[in-house]
Amino acid sequence: MDVFLQTFVAGVLKGGLYALIGIGMTLIMGVMGIINLAHGQLMMVAMYITYVLHLAGVDPYLSLFVAMPALFLLGAVIQRFLLNPLLKADTILPENQVLMTVGIGMVLTEVVRFIFKSDYKSVTTGYSNATFFLGNISFSMALVISFLIAIGFTVAMFFFLIRTDIGRSIRATAQDKDAAVLMGVNTGRITIITFGIGSGLVAAAGSLLAPVFYVFPDIGGPFTARAFIITILGGLGSTVGAIFGGVTLGLAESFGATYISMEFENIIGMTIFVLVLLFLPGGFKRLTKI
Repeated sequence: MDVFLQTFVAGVLKGGLYALIGIGMTLIMGVMGIINLAHGQLMMVAMYITYVLHLAGVDPYLSLFVAMPALFLLGAVIQRFLLNPLLKADTILPENQVLMTVGIGMVLTEVVRFIFKSDYKSVTTGYSNATFFLGNISFSMALVISFLIAIGFTVAMFFFLIRTDIGRSIRATAQDKDAAVLMGVNTGRITIITFGIGSGLVAAAGSLLAPVFYVFPDIGGPFTARAFIITILGGLGSTVGAIFGGVTLGLAESFGATYISMEFENIIGMTIFVLVLLFLPGGFKRLTKI
């Protein structure tokens, strides 16, 4: 029973961080109607910002105040100058925006590789390997702190979407873009803001994960895949579903690593992804109606 509870706790803590990554992608998906396949690479950039600030003596969690605005601006620039022009271009490939995000991800990876090389970096703090116990269950200090901060960002995001004019405009654009335009919403501006917010959220996840994972240029690819799985699990465009999807993926990886093998951790996530596409194409959104 102790092993089961330990595995469950680890899965929930990791899943909370995954949810933050998924919310950023599903928010962009809901407003723009595309999957951002550079999502993990944007997170990787934030991890390197955290790493550089760590070398300067800045705590990884304080680096949130630098990484999030920086990635918000980067995301806004990408949307304004690289993605928005494709909306107006005559092309036989309506998926060009998605292909552009693939190219952006490759460019970000290679630029970072050129600057920092391909070797693994680590952000080591006094609490990186610290643990505390509740009964016989151990808790990673870094994961618990990161989980609580991720929960705070998630709650703040919900209040932003529900209580603010920009948040209502984002929701209106996601629900019906044409109707939002008729109501006076500047949807072009909203798409830029939304991509910036999605990039800022994944930047937060990058800074929170930096003390837990090694930092290297190719780390973005697996996290793009995880974000995509979470988006499908939660239902396209559903921020609440992204939370369920993130926790589900975290639990699946944790239990798979414990009861099957660490080598099958990523395979389990992809297996769930295929099963959801086959038997529950609407994800949790279809079940919860959220």
